[in-house]
Amino acid sequence: MNLLARREHSLAELQRKLGQRFEADELDAALERLAQEKLQSDERFARSFTRERMLRGVGPLRIESELRQRGVQRVFIDQALAAIPREEGVTWREVARDVLLRKFGDAPPADLPDKARRLRFLGYRGFGEESAGLVPDVY
Repeated sequence: MNLLARREHSLAELQRKLGQRFEADELDAALERLAQEKLQSDERFARSFTRERMLRGVGPLRIESELRQRGVQRVFIDQALAAIPREEGVTWREVARDVLLRKFGDAPPADLPDKARRLRFLGYRGFGEESAGLVPDVY
């Protein structure tokens, strides 16, 4: 309960964190009870995690990877990645544009290496090829 009082956790995170301190039978029963009482929910965790990471400027590919590492089911990941931007009134492309503007300003890239650096930055932040159109061509 102390862990869940601080922030949402996925079921896999709780199992990993508590697995060394408790017997497997006791832990499984306790986690099942938490899920039944709706105190722990992977769906709620995915939505909370996605919202927090999106507001920090992280893209959908990186968020998806991080959620998979935390043991969240694919269906909850897909739902969160589709719903959260809509609830916040933005698109992933707008999030990528804001991140790019914060990092590089509104000046176009000076040369091809600068453009490549911006594209690598977007890729690292978890924005896919669809965000490549945000970086203007260099002539």
